[in-house]
Amino acid sequence: MIIIGWGAACAAEWIDTKLFTGLVEEIGTVKSLVVGTVGRLVVASGVVASDVVIGDSVAVNGTCLTVTSIGDNELSFDAVPETLSRSTLKNLRPGDKVNLEASLRVGKMVGGHFVQGHVDGIGKIESINRLAESVVIRVSAPPEIMRYVVEKGSIAIDGISLTVASEDDSGFTVSVIPHTLDVTTLGLRRVGDSVNLEADIIGKYIEKFVNARKGGSGVTEKLLREAGFM
Repeated sequence: MIIIGWGAACAAEWIDTKLFTGLVEEIGTVKSLVVGTVGRLVVASGVVASDVVIGDSVAVNGTCLTVTSIGDNELSFDAVPETLSRSTLKNLRPGDKVNLEASLRVGKMVGGHFVQGHVDGIGKIESINRLAESVVIRVSAPPEIMRYVVEKGSIAIDGISLTVASEDDSGFTVSVIPHTLDVTTLGLRRVGDSVNLEADIIGKYIEKFVNARKGGSGVTEKLLREAGFM
């Protein structure tokens, strides 16, 4: 079994770079979105708005945004063109519901998985099927995301930490419990809807590590142990 180990210095750096857990704290409601040179998004919020200050990071449907102003139960964010082009934020309309999560703080339990809030791409919901007490959702995703998706691995859909139930070349499925459907926007999603996807960062680091070793002896237990992955 491979155990991923991270030192205290690394953990401190990660927290400083604004991480999330993929556990949604609140469903917010879009009040307005003005798209220009810089997009301005305003979201109605109660729980998250009461616990953040200007300059803090909040994941909005899995996209890391900086709080630029705080009003009466509302948060304002600026979104640069790159963020809008790589995510579904540009399609938001007043009244739309969005998942909100404040960034991870020192001492807070990580109940999901490490999520950066950097959307890798956009997927599309292909099917939603009930299976006993859960709902199985299939999402199509581009190759640049599927290369990091593995069965029983983690993936963030609209900022929600989920476990991959199955995968193939063109997409994957997740099994969602009723609680998750109730407290996130997944319960509102329909076939054909677009969603933000972020693959597990660990897979990206391992890929870079493996590519750097090409031409050598390949990946061995000894190599992984020396690199600190075991």
